[in-house]
Amino acid sequence: MRKWAAFWLLGVIWGSSFMLIRVGVEELSPFQLVFIRTGIAAVGMNILLLTQRKHLPLQWRRLVPLALIGIGNTAIPFTLISVGEQTVESGLAAVLQSTTSLFALVIAHFALADERITPQKVVGLLVGFFGIVVLASRSWVDGQIVTSSLFGQLAIVAASLFYASFTTYSRRNVSGHYEPLVVAAGAMTFAAIFSGIGTIAAPYLGGQAAMPLSEVRSDIVLAAFGLGFVNTFIAYLLFYWIVPQLGAARTTMVTYVVPPVGLILGVVFLNEVLDARLLIGAAMIFAGIGFVNLPIFGRIFDRLLMRGSSVKSVGEVGSGD
Repeated sequence: MRKWAAFWLLGVIWGSSFMLIRVGVEELSPFQLVFIRTGIAAVGMNILLLTQRKHLPLQWRRLVPLALIGIGNTAIPFTLISVGEQTVESGLAAVLQSTTSLFALVIAHFALADERITPQKVVGLLVGFFGIVVLASRSWVDGQIVTSSLFGQLAIVAASLFYASFTTYSRRNVSGHYEPLVVAAGAMTFAAIFSGIGTIAAPYLGGQAAMPLSEVRSDIVLAAFGLGFVNTFIAYLLFYWIVPQLGAARTTMVTYVVPPVGLILGVVFLNEVLDARLLIGAAMIFAGIGFVNLPIFGRIFDRLLMRGSSVKSVGEVGSGD
């Protein structure tokens, strides 16, 4: 019972991240918000490593994969989502970010020998893709494209692409070679370094300058620190505790909980609009992800194929008579 309670708690925590990001970017720059978030998590994870008398690898060749994961699977997607949520509602961001598993399917097909695309997965991809199109159509208002909203959506979809790419990279180059806590601590450390550099460099490149926290509203500061401590540091520890309890396959099912939680929290606490296109697009994306990943959809698809082949065989026999 406790492990399933932890599972649902993790879904709520990760689902609330999109609401907190939306609040945070009201005054903080995307890079600054990510720096606070990853910095807090990095400090917490490295302290935890020290209490277990462990540390990050000292050899550069062992650090490079962790640096790539930290930048490509944490810092860049975190920043892209934060950029996107400057113009996109948190609920929509949660739904768009769930497309990660669809991108992962395509990338894994070419990168991993045991992850080939099947006809069933193609159907799931197509349904999910049309769901994205439906969501993007919300940027078409009175015969004109709202470019800021569309750009924000594209930034979040790009974040999903980064997640998918570097998750596949992690499976090939990191999984099994490092302890999970070492991976998390290393990734967060390099993510904090990267986003810290971005925070300093952004104003010199035409981007938004960092705000002194003393001049920022208290609720925004709380959102930023909550993202770092609860939604990143605690959530990662919770995730790694759940994996041996429920198994990796069941634990990753938490990704189905995150988007609905993000949608509900955005509507309830941020007064975001829940219109027909958002519901339809979200339903199509969830259906596409489910069709790709859930065994029950695979069994239904196989039965339909078998029934179709049986009908075809009967037709062929009849025509031969």
